[in-house]
Amino acid sequence: MKVALLKLSAAMIGAALLAGCAGVRAHKGAVVDPQLASAIQPGVDNKTSVEKTLGRPSFAGQFTENDWYYVSRDTTQFAFRNPRVGKQTVYHVRFDQAGNVAGVDQSGKELIVGLDPVSRKTPTLGRRRSFFDELFGNIGSVGAVSPQGDNGGY
Repeated sequence: MKVALLKLSAAMIGAALLAGCAGVRAHKGAVVDPQLASAIQPGVDNKTSVEKTLGRPSFAGQFTENDWYYVSRDTTQFAFRNPRVGKQTVYHVRFDQAGNVAGVDQSGKELIVGLDPVSRKTPTLGRRRSFFDELFGNIGSVGAVSPQGDNGGY
């Protein structure tokens, strides 16, 4: 009886631990129907009709208000790993100065750039210095006369 209870409790604990490792799917950004997006025609639609059809854009262009972007992204994440992009769609709607649609571009996952903002080294220009160069390199340079003959403005 104790062995069966022990096996049952071990199975329940194992199931509870595995439940924490379940994958998570998420949708972020705009929900754009591809049929509605394909219905936008250059020269026919304007900002008002595009906003009624697709809604407000995810963001507008940084340098001009005549570029609207609709971004949607589906991600999957397993346990504590970083989320991975499964599908991404970006609609870029360009307007002319009068506010009429000049063009609609669609791109996908191919424009995603993998950046690694966290690394162990800071890239620098110039020569590489060893630990001892860093430690003892400034000895004698404090208060030294520069090649121009002044003390650096002091």
